[in-house]
Amino acid sequence: MAFSAPPAVAVSVDGVITPVTVEILSRGIDQARREHAAFLLVRLNTPGGLMTAMRECVEKIIASPVPVVTYVTPSGGRAASAGFFLLEAGDVAAMAPGTNTGAASPVILGQQMDPVMRKKVENDAAASLRSLTTRRSRNSALAEQAVFDAKSFTEREALDNHLIDIIAAGDTDLLRQLNGREVTRVNGAKQKLETQSVTIVEFDKSTRENILSAISNPNVALALLVIGALCLYVEFSSPGLVLPGVAGAIMALLGLTALSVFPINWLGAALMLLALILFVLEAKITSHGVLGIGGAVSLTLGALLLIDSPVPEVRIRLSVALGLAIPFALITTFLVTAIVRSRASKVETGAEGMLGEIGSARTALNPAGKVFVHGEFWDAISSEPAEAGARVRVVALEGLRLKVEPVSPSMPEG
Repeated sequence: MAFSAPPAVAVSVDGVITPVTVEILSRGIDQARREHAAFLLVRLNTPGGLMTAMRECVEKIIASPVPVVTYVTPSGGRAASAGFFLLEAGDVAAMAPGTNTGAASPVILGQQMDPVMRKKVENDAAASLRSLTTRRSRNSALAEQAVFDAKSFTEREALDNHLIDIIAAGDTDLLRQLNGREVTRVNGAKQKLETQSVTIVEFDKSTRENILSAISNPNVALALLVIGALCLYVEFSSPGLVLPGVAGAIMALLGLTALSVFPINWLGAALMLLALILFVLEAKITSHGVLGIGGAVSLTLGALLLIDSPVPEVRIRLSVALGLAIPFALITTFLVTAIVRSRASKVETGAEGMLGEIGSARTALNPAGKVFVHGEFWDAISSEPAEAGARVRVVALEGLRLKVEPVSPSMPEG
């Protein structure tokens, strides 16, 4: 009776490392344990991320019940900063040709570190990395340079200096080189990898994880927040539409949730709030576009400064900031202007719409009679006697009867 070989479960860590990454990696390890996988393959292509999330990922990898192979792929990818720690945490570390790793100097996002604090943080990160590389029998001294000197390594430099174990051109080449390799687990146990008949099974993210992964990009999060705020404004300015209010609330909450894990610069938040104020003032004050342009500039600068991070992938891109600021400025200014004008214009319907209207007396008004106003016949009472055919103006409405007064024939209607 033939038995199929156990699979290898593959988890991809793409983009910035966040708490969502921890959840995905944890579930991937659980799947590998349930399926008695030959090993867990963690594909890395990341610029780094949050230090707390990175430490949790490292803990998950070290405690994994199945061997973990970390693999920087595809060509042109990297495992920088926090990604370097994940790479070194694997039982086997591999890189594809044309990739790089390192540059692991720690940075406290949103804060400026004094020399003493920087030294403490760097020593703590170096000790953690030294523990990882020593456990995996790798070059601890060189690995520390990635922390203290922000040194980076190509795949060939990493292999020649014993920071990784394999350079593999793809999954097939990786499986071939892993076959028969003996790894030492954290508890000291030796385990031989048999990968000749292994098939790689991709880990499927849940719907929740796919949504969280998508919005964990700060550019997407900001877009959701800005569009959501615009939809809420439309709902508040035109109550009863419902759909803009519901959609806006959902998008704004998703955007705020995603942005909450990043370090917020309050100057950027203040500039975005100032932009909203300037858009409203533009509709009420004749500034010949100065306030509107100022609002667009303020919104753009606020978006660029909103997230305080030295990692470019964690910051808001200029193209995204402009792409959101300019349409938002135009739409908001248009909506506010329309609302202000509608409130300032004369009421055309209801009782208020009759006030000031000019009509004609169809019967003599002495003082009561009939008048023709706004295309309708009305019972009316006049403050002064008026002959049939005289022009009259509505001054009040009492139930279904108008109060009018005679006007000179030369007065225009409306």
